[in-house]
Amino acid sequence: MSSFLDAFTVSTGVVALAEIGDKTQLLAFLLAARFKKPLPIVAGILVATLLNHGLAGALGSWITAMLRPEVLRWVLGVSFIGMAVWTLIPDEIEDDEAQVAQRFGVFGATLITFFLAEMGDKTQIATVAMAAHFPDPLWVVAGTTLGMLIADVPAVFVGDKLAAKIPMRLVHGIAAGIFALLGAATLMGAAKGLGF
Repeated sequence: MSSFLDAFTVSTGVVALAEIGDKTQLLAFLLAARFKKPLPIVAGILVATLLNHGLAGALGSWITAMLRPEVLRWVLGVSFIGMAVWTLIPDEIEDDEAQVAQRFGVFGATLITFFLAEMGDKTQIATVAMAAHFPDPLWVVAGTTLGMLIADVPAVFVGDKLAAKIPMRLVHGIAAGIFALLGAATLMGAAKGLGF
């Protein structure tokens, strides 16, 4: 039971921190400012995240099945350290992602733009890595989805007022530190397997 709890809590915390200042959070600010209809925006974020992170969790499980445990540990360790570095790089939202919003209504626009914005995003890659790291990818997806909601729902409701008060560098530094610790612990386990 504790491994499920670990997968859920670590995934929730890491993604909630990594999402602050991320382009999908910036997209939440933009959609909230443009449409001023928070409930369809939140529903779109939820559905898009479940779809996107569900795919990422499945990919993480597939990677676990395809790689030998010793190789997987090295891949995961390096991936977590890469995520630590990537988390320190600020994101910007692209105009074409925001323009989709005008064609599909508030829910549809949020669903499409969030799903597309998350493709290859750091939180999606983190979901893949954590789903490969923890034994139950469903708990990872549940945690990463909750983490996205923790970061993005306040953005929808309070918008730019909240963004100006969050110390982005500190939050990104904490998230990067967590990723780095996960990477170091994973690499230490891999090195022990080689007798180091």
